[in-house]
Amino acid sequence: MPEKVVIIGSGPAAWTAAIYAARADLDPLVIQGNPFDKNNQENGTLPLGQLALTTEVENFPSWPAGDTRQYLKTALKEEDLPYWVTANKPQPTHGINGPELVALMRQQSVNFGTRVESKDVVAVDLKARPFVLRTHDGQTVETLTVVVATGARANYLGLASEDRYKNRGVTACAVCDGALPRFRNKPIVVVGGGDSAVEEAGYLTKFASRVDLLVRRDILRASKIMADRARANPKISLLWHHEVDEVVGNDKDGVTAIRAKNNKTGEQTEIPAAGLFLAIGHTPNVGFLGGQVELTPTGYIRWTTLGRTYTSVAGVFAAGDVADDYYKQAISAAGTGCMAALDAERYLGHHGLI
Repeated sequence: MPEKVVIIGSGPAAWTAAIYAARADLDPLVIQGNPFDKNNQENGTLPLGQLALTTEVENFPSWPAGDTRQYLKTALKEEDLPYWVTANKPQPTHGINGPELVALMRQQSVNFGTRVESKDVVAVDLKARPFVLRTHDGQTVETLTVVVATGARANYLGLASEDRYKNRGVTACAVCDGALPRFRNKPIVVVGGGDSAVEEAGYLTKFASRVDLLVRRDILRASKIMADRARANPKISLLWHHEVDEVVGNDKDGVTAIRAKNNKTGEQTEIPAAGLFLAIGHTPNVGFLGGQVELTPTGYIRWTTLGRTYTSVAGVFAAGDVADDYYKQAISAAGTGCMAALDAERYLGHHGLI
């Protein structure tokens, strides 16, 4: 018997879809990714999604300031507790840690009967009915509907020092992290030259003492109105022809400076900074689809119907950052996960499959 619904992914969109599908008695299967795959480790596509790479989450509703540790011990199985809970490591009190939040989402879906497999979907046949999914271990899964919630990975520079200080001053989301105490009233460096970079630099001026925007060329790719705003903002300094050479810091403070190089003169400069924000784009995780689902010009799955999570293939739905190149927030991803599960349930009902 084919599955009624398979959800591919492991972030807020996937687990919210699973919660709704499970409560609708669809007996969902979530394929959350292979935690032992080297490529997943390097690309940040391990199970639990981008939130697993995030520290404090202050902007997810229902998690105000407070010590979450006692609740985690009652809500999660002991083997699923983040190591810092059992090791009594310090935790923030501004909200909840990313790994904690998404682990709670997963547990909630499992409580309703969701089944979870730690595999990578490496290929699909969406022309077949039922659909056929092939996993990295050579197994196949047949399913009547699919929810693709594989997210989009942030683009990084690829520096060893950058990797060392991820979540300790290096981040790719200003809206997620900009208001954290480590960045308040301190200098920050943003890398990028497009609309996203300029928008994030402007947003960060609400919290930072100064924002240095490093631009590889001598012109911004951003729209004129955005570029004009950046030039007019007294807290933003535009550093033309500059690229990051190294992230400087220590174990106690995290990021303390950015070593940058002028790619025209070769001159190196060490810029004091409490953080490095990358705004050089995201790459949606759609390679396994093999071009069988229509994408937008920027590579995201295209929602084909306004207000629905429909894709170009009937019975295949998309949720979260794999289809959202605009909001890219945990809460908006969760919302579309709910929508995708409801869309899948109604599709199955309409076709007499449940």
